[in-house]
Amino acid sequence: MNQAIAGKVVVITGASSGLGEATARHLAALGACVVLGARRMDLLNTIAEEITAAGGKAAIARTDVTQAGDLTRLVETALAVFGKVDVLINNAGLMAIAPIDALKVEEWERMIDINIKGVLYGIAAALPYFRAQNSGHFINISSVAGAKVFSPGGTVYSGTKFAVSAISEGLRHELAASGGTIRTTTILPGAVDTELPGGSSHAESAAGLKEFYKQAIPAAAVARAVAYAIEQPDGVDINEIVLRPTVQEF
Repeated sequence: MNQAIAGKVVVITGASSGLGEATARHLAALGACVVLGARRMDLLNTIAEEITAAGGKAAIARTDVTQAGDLTRLVETALAVFGKVDVLINNAGLMAIAPIDALKVEEWERMIDINIKGVLYGIAAALPYFRAQNSGHFINISSVAGAKVFSPGGTVYSGTKFAVSAISEGLRHELAASGGTIRTTTILPGAVDTELPGGSSHAESAAGLKEFYKQAIPAAAVARAVAYAIEQPDGVDINEIVLRPTVQEF
């Protein structure tokens, strides 16, 4: 058990699978109290039950990150069950890869709603409590596609992830200027073995992603990066972590 993580209350969106699930399990094993948000309650129930059976502490709340009220309720669940919130991990995301010419306008809107607005709604839900307790930690999951445009096909997805990186840096700067007691970390993963590549309805792009993701690293690698950011002592803020498979060129 990591004493720097033990007892911290960590709220995670998109926690029913992939990075969110792996991070929840890893942090719970290190002694954190995890609060899991996602739409698929059956999966959340199973994950929470298994964490509890292993001696950990977990709570759940149905959460659609496109609905600001759901993020508010998720944070309120953490407060009701565990009495505080130490970390909010904005993890939920959608990757719908397709050329601009395919005009997948509904998918563009969905990515904007989940990848950008979902992060903002999470910040809005937790920031007042972080301000009140004069401490807290935002961890926003971006992507290497938020540092270099993933094209052809990933232009809009990259746009949303560049936005996450920009929001995170702006938030970091504002928080530092107002006292520096609240931390902000951006995680930018490369190819990771999750459900994320399944978000593409464009057949050619989906086939390309399937090939690209043959090099994927396990989600547990990202969970360890998240833990590293959380375990830093007071006054130390790990602002950005980029990780990818060693063979990934992009």
